[in-house]
Amino acid sequence: MEIKRVVVTGLGALTPIGNTVEQYWNGLINGVSGANPITYFDASKFKTRFACELKDFKVNDFIDRKEARKMDRFTQYAMVATDEAIEDSKIDLEKIDKNRVGVIWGAGIGGLETFQNECLNFAAGDGTPRFNPFFIPKMIADIAPGQISIKYGFRGPNFATVSACASSSNAIIDALNYIRLGYADVMVSGGSEAAVTIAGMGGFNALQALSTRNDDPTTASRPFDKDRDGFVLGEGAGTLILEEYEHALARGAKIYAEVGGGGLSADAYHITAPHPDGLGAYNVMANCLKDAGLKPEDVDAINMHGTSTPLGDIAESKAIVEVFGEHAYTLNINSTKSMTGHLLGAAGAVEAIASILAITKGIVPPTINHFTDDDQIDSKLNFTFNKPQKRTVKVAMSNTFGFGGHNACVLFKKFE
Repeated sequence: MEIKRVVVTGLGALTPIGNTVEQYWNGLINGVSGANPITYFDASKFKTRFACELKDFKVNDFIDRKEARKMDRFTQYAMVATDEAIEDSKIDLEKIDKNRVGVIWGAGIGGLETFQNECLNFAAGDGTPRFNPFFIPKMIADIAPGQISIKYGFRGPNFATVSACASSSNAIIDALNYIRLGYADVMVSGGSEAAVTIAGMGGFNALQALSTRNDDPTTASRPFDKDRDGFVLGEGAGTLILEEYEHALARGAKIYAEVGGGGLSADAYHITAPHPDGLGAYNVMANCLKDAGLKPEDVDAINMHGTSTPLGDIAESKAIVEVFGEHAYTLNINSTKSMTGHLLGAAGAVEAIASILAITKGIVPPTINHFTDDDQIDSKLNFTFNKPQKRTVKVAMSNTFGFGGHNACVLFKKFE
């Protein structure tokens, strides 16, 4: 069977530092922090009272009020980011074969706010089960790709991937392979998450996973810094339009980059902690390079998982040195989570967009909020601290790792 080439022809983003791809990119290269005190609910009694919320986003500017009420925020975000990506791709919806256009979407949690609110409403009542008729279809994680396909009439492969914080990277890799193997011409892929809720903040606080730097939220996400104390919860969505190369060429599409390959692995170690030697991270990057048919020295940049947790940043840094050897010290590596926070199931898609734009723009966004080196992390690695760096990026990788030990890595190449 012929393995087909796959390219990226459209992008859409809705993030804590920008509500479009252009705004998001400007936020990245200017080192903007998306963290702020929580406005969605009263968080005054929570251990963590800040998050990376969306700014100046009004859903009814994009979706009819009646329709929006039938969607959890994670689905609303998916629809808005996808609308931008479809428009960016300039696909003629009247001419394409919609039987060969699919949607594979990632969400780590799905409609958490919907589930939370319905349960709270029931608990506050007299025991009579009064539930919103849209409760279940608003909550389920697969409703986002379902809603996208319904709006656009895309009848190809359609499902959701769930692998915690690796979900949307898994979705992108699945979409890549459906096109590679000839089952689709175009795939809409990405991820969304809206977990800045009472249950989300409370649950992650109970795990002691979140930063509690309430006195200084904007610098709380500190990947690789000695004084990091956990991740900052973020929300939003990212959409990529993946397209078979010949199909894109035939319609004169703008091509951002080629999707070179994807890697998957499991830590098989612990439900929340990474393997201390970075074994899963090593395997996923090695698998990705093998799938792309590239050598370690071909890579120029890596957008790391880099969540700002004490153990995770050490393990991933170790793995990079193991995989890339001396070449590791010539790489630009970074964590855009220092700016966006951790978008959980949407992280892979949003960070893939950052990697693609690093290729097209020749700029690697910074890892902000670095103040003190950690002696457990190799200081010879170039983490692109605090300022963006210009360089030619021909190959960029993006890592995402999830609770349960799920690891995914996606590789993008400069289109030639």
